[in-house]
Amino acid sequence: MMTLEVLCARFEGLDPEDLRGWIGAGLLRADAEGETLVFQEIDVERVRLILELRETLALEEEALALVLSLLDQIYALRRRLGES
Repeated sequence: MMTLEVLCARFEGLDPEDLRGWIGAGLLRADAEGETLVFQEIDVERVRLILELRETLALEEEALALVLSLLDQIYALRRRLGES
């Protein structure tokens, strides 16, 4: 698990307010340990994906939410197909 501060240090230019906004918008999950936000490794990778989409494709927040939703649907479908 990784704290918000460590996560921001891992990714250059990552703003803690962006992270809080993504959490508030439902784009990213975080667990609370007291008043500290902590992220699991899958959430860290989601941050990496969000940053790539924002930087590589220059997606704005609204489009980013749509792309992430579609990717989540694709991964869920792949899991279901793998279970059959």
